[in-house]
Amino acid sequence: MSTEQASSTADSTAAHSTEGAYVRRGKPFDRDMNYISDRITLDGRDGWPVEAGRYRLIAARACPWANRTLISRRLLGLEDAISVGMPGPTHDKRSWTFDLDEGAVDPVLGYERLQQAYFARFPDYPRGITVPALVDVPSKAVVTNDFQQITLDFATEWTAFHREGAPDLYPEPLREEIDALNKWMLHRINNAVYKVGFAGDQESYEQEYRELWAALDELEERLSDRRYLMGESITEADVRLFPTLIRFDPVYFGHFKANRQMLSTMPHLWNYTKDLFQTPGFGDTVDLQQIKRHYYYVHEDINPTQVVPLGPDMSTLLDPHDRDRFATNTWGEGGTAPEAPYAAEVVDPAHTPLHVRGR
Repeated sequence: MSTEQASSTADSTAAHSTEGAYVRRGKPFDRDMNYISDRITLDGRDGWPVEAGRYRLIAARACPWANRTLISRRLLGLEDAISVGMPGPTHDKRSWTFDLDEGAVDPVLGYERLQQAYFARFPDYPRGITVPALVDVPSKAVVTNDFQQITLDFATEWTAFHREGAPDLYPEPLREEIDALNKWMLHRINNAVYKVGFAGDQESYEQEYRELWAALDELEERLSDRRYLMGESITEADVRLFPTLIRFDPVYFGHFKANRQMLSTMPHLWNYTKDLFQTPGFGDTVDLQQIKRHYYYVHEDINPTQVVPLGPDMSTLLDPHDRDRFATNTWGEGGTAPEAPYAAEVVDPAHTPLHVRGR
C-alpha cells in the first residue's frame, strides 16, 4: 500500500514494508492502520464536498488496496467524475512515483511523487505515503487515504454521479452483514497474507499460516452454495476479496510462503475468482506483470535478488467457470455491466490474459 513510514525516529532494527507497517525480526507483522480520516461527502461536513472533477484518485495497479478503488470506480461509472493517476509498480523509500507518465510527472497534479500531495497538506506527515489516496486537485493536497472508507463513499456519497445501471454495492438491508464480513476478511484474509509473508519468526509464521488457511477454507465452504459472497449479486464484499485472490497464486503462494496449496486447486474459490476476473470492472483492472514486479522487486527483505518469476501461467483465468449454476442477479435490480474502460485506462495486453478494447 505504501512506501516506508515517514517517521525519522523508527527503530533501526525495523524494516519498512511496502504496506505501511513495520516488520521487526522476531515479532509478528503489525500494520499501521492510522489513516487520514477525512471523507468526501455530499454535505461536505469534513470540508470536502462531493464535486465532479475536483478530486483525483491515485491508485497503483500493483496494490491490492488500491485495486479495490479502481474496481469500484469502474463498476459505478465514476470515471468522468473522479480522474485517476496511476503510479508505477515500484517505488523508493520516499514514495510512489509517477514513472509511467510522460516525463515521470502526473499530468494533472504536476508531481513526480505522491509524497508531494501529502506534504502539501501535512508538511511533516509522519506516516506511510499510501495508495489509494484521493487528492484535491485545486490545492493539490491529499484529502484521504482511508482505503476502507473510500469505496464505501463511492457507493453511497457519489450516487449523483453513478452511471445509469450502476449496481448497489452496499445495499442498506445487507450493510451490517457486509460490514461484519469485511472486517473478518480484513484480518483473516486481506491482511493475513501479509502477516504470513512478513512473519518475523517460525512460531509467528506457522500461527498466521494456519489461521489464513482456516479462513480460506471457510470461504471455500461459503462459496459452495452461492455465486457471490452475499448471494445472487455483487457487493462491496466481492470488491474487497477479489484483489487478494487474484494475487494469491502469482505472489502470496510463493513469495509470502502461504503455500499449503495454490488457489487454483480449490474449486469454489478458483471458479469464483475466474468468474469475477471475466466480469467487466474486475479483470480489466488487473495488471499481473505490475503486481509481480511490485512484490518481488520492492520486498528486498524477502526477495533480496529482486528476481521476478515468469510463472505461474495465469491464462486459466479465462477458462470456463461453473458459477452459472447458482441463482444470479449479478448487477441487482435494474443494474447493467459497465462499459469498456477508457482507452487511456486499458491494461497493457501483454500484462494480462484478458484483452479489453477501450472506449
